[in-house]
Amino acid sequence: MTGSFDAVSLDAVSFDAAGILDDLVAVRRRLHTMAETGLHLPETQRALLGELEGLGLEITTGDALTSVTAVLRGGRPGPVVLLRADMDALPVREATGLPFASTTGAMHACGHDLHMAGLLGAVRLLHARRAELPGAVVFMFQPGEEGFAGGRVMIEEGVLDAAGERPVAAYAVHVDCVTQAETFVTRSGPIMASASGLRVRVVGTGGHAAWPQHAIDPVPIAAEIVLAFQSFVARRVPATDPAVVSVTRIETDSAAANVLSASVVLEANIRTLSRETFALVRERLTALAHGIATAHGATAEVEYIDSYPVTVNDPAETAFVFEVLDELHGAERVVRLPSPSMASEDFAYVLEAVPGTLLFLGAQPAEVPAAGAPGMHSENAVFDDSVLGIQAEALAELAWRRLHA
Repeated sequence: MTGSFDAVSLDAVSFDAAGILDDLVAVRRRLHTMAETGLHLPETQRALLGELEGLGLEITTGDALTSVTAVLRGGRPGPVVLLRADMDALPVREATGLPFASTTGAMHACGHDLHMAGLLGAVRLLHARRAELPGAVVFMFQPGEEGFAGGRVMIEEGVLDAAGERPVAAYAVHVDCVTQAETFVTRSGPIMASASGLRVRVVGTGGHAAWPQHAIDPVPIAAEIVLAFQSFVARRVPATDPAVVSVTRIETDSAAANVLSASVVLEANIRTLSRETFALVRERLTALAHGIATAHGATAEVEYIDSYPVTVNDPAETAFVFEVLDELHGAERVVRLPSPSMASEDFAYVLEAVPGTLLFLGAQPAEVPAAGAPGMHSENAVFDDSVLGIQAEALAELAWRRLHA
């Protein structure tokens, strides 16, 4: 092992969640029906607080968001480990037809309901052995992962210091409905991309559609900017450190088909795996937009909206995770991801401050064909919630062994 501690020599428990699996499935399905979006999830928070009641945990809730932080203190002195689950759903109207389908107009199409239930399982498993636990575990239930930076807000409100000292490690499990059930997937180093927004407003003069020669029409200028963005990524960004630039919205201020717009707004989503490539993309796309607009007598106003940073798994912690999971589940069920995903995750904020690992757990139902299975964020996304047992066991085991290190 390449880490600074030896997982083999640690005090292993091999937690067994079989006795609580039915309860976890019931909790997950109840959370699924009450799906809420954004930073304010009052019903979801109320349900979590009810599940944690009576366990003697130190519980705090957020001010700027409906987060839940629970601290379990062991019976022996030791360090702190953080385990995280996100709470929010997506603004997607569910079409699965499941008996527990959401009726709120939102949907847990990214599996956050499983994340909450699995972490609740880890709470119960570790609580049952708290007398033997050295140190403390911080359970971080976080709203606003889907674009609202809830993790950053929780850090600003002190989640990393909830136990009185900074965690030595942090772990999170994210389910995946298109990966074979009970298969763990992760990698060392960058695992998910940064996400940023780009807004360009091209300003012309507008005019009559019959006489474009008397106006500066921003529509073809915006179209040229879009094409330039795509060719820039293909020709100027190294394939070994990629970027994805997706223009996702174009809107004019014209209200009629015979009126040339005075301005066009285009918005793009930018994904990168390093600060260096993001700096290159930011500098050059800005220059392209200004240069193309100026060449046509127009102007361009460019605005960047920074969002999630790159999610980077700590090498030593990830080596530890691989060794623990290989031992518990067999190396054939623990996949080393060869390259990062270009999706993003706000667990990145935690991993910027605390060494740790984000890992994925396959939750594709056996009855769903592998080919053409609905993906994450789809209104038809379905998950096998029987994986909640091994999800809870994995989180509890990682916390237990890391504290004993």
